[in-house]
Amino acid sequence: MADTSPAVVLDRVSVIYGKNRALRDVSAVFPPGAVGLLGPNGAGKSTMLKALLGFIPPASGRLEVLGLNVADRPLEVRARLGYMPETDGHIPGMNAVTFVAYCAQLAGLPKADAMQRAHETLFYVGLGEARYRNVETYSAGMKQRIKLAQALVHDPDLVFLDEPTNGMDPKGREEMLELIRDIAHNKGINLILSSHLLPDVEYTCDHVVVLDKGSVATFGPIEELKGPTGRVYEVRVKGDLAPFIAALHGAGMECRETDEDIMRVFVPGPIERPGGDQQHICAVAGHVHVQVRHLKTSLPTLEDVFARAIGEA
Repeated sequence: MADTSPAVVLDRVSVIYGKNRALRDVSAVFPPGAVGLLGPNGAGKSTMLKALLGFIPPASGRLEVLGLNVADRPLEVRARLGYMPETDGHIPGMNAVTFVAYCAQLAGLPKADAMQRAHETLFYVGLGEARYRNVETYSAGMKQRIKLAQALVHDPDLVFLDEPTNGMDPKGREEMLELIRDIAHNKGINLILSSHLLPDVEYTCDHVVVLDKGSVATFGPIEELKGPTGRVYEVRVKGDLAPFIAALHGAGMECRETDEDIMRVFVPGPIERPGGDQQHICAVAGHVHVQVRHLKTSLPTLEDVFARAIGEA
């Protein structure tokens, strides 16, 4: 029977750097499986991971990882964790298999077992043919893979992945995401994926925790957070956007501009207005003399959840 105990629990955790409160009274439960950790830059994602690893003591609150109190048993916690940091951490002068085997020995594996596991893990992450090359000759994408290899080599129960697709080309990014999905869904290893790339999290994870300014903005299963709290429409208009957006807000709708010239309009509530939402949006546009050029229904995405959680919708 699968273990349903939380992988990580934070109970009113605060972390303070000087005058900066990086985490503010954070309480959150990370269920087993794959959980995305989202938030804008400076939201506290990396600080949370380092606190869970026992690298940063909290000013207050309690941290539990795999049922262990981090403050009381930090070495036991780290023995069961794999950590893929955002920044490179290889040792100059080492080839890949020597480096990964060394990391396995640091985690407690005997030398012969460590070397065998290093070979197996490097093949798993796609570096089998390059395992005897010096790590300093690796591309940015290959360095990401070796960071993943050292996080997995000792067969951890939980891995922390901090921006795992940084610097990767589209093909490499796609392959890394497939590896992450395989780790969580086929290898049975719990993982927490910290990323600013929402599509990466939506593709690989089942749950999400969203941080904003050091606090939890929302958390839960991704599919539940995406609905059924309302309906989403893609809208393109010709005319002055400011009064149109203000009119939408005045009519109880939310609006978010995207990188393209499409806006996403959120109509809250389970019941559609008489005459239909689309007719109502067109009426709002006509009232402020804006012409609707494109209007269609859309499926909610994790980006919509994120925008609403941090107040950008």
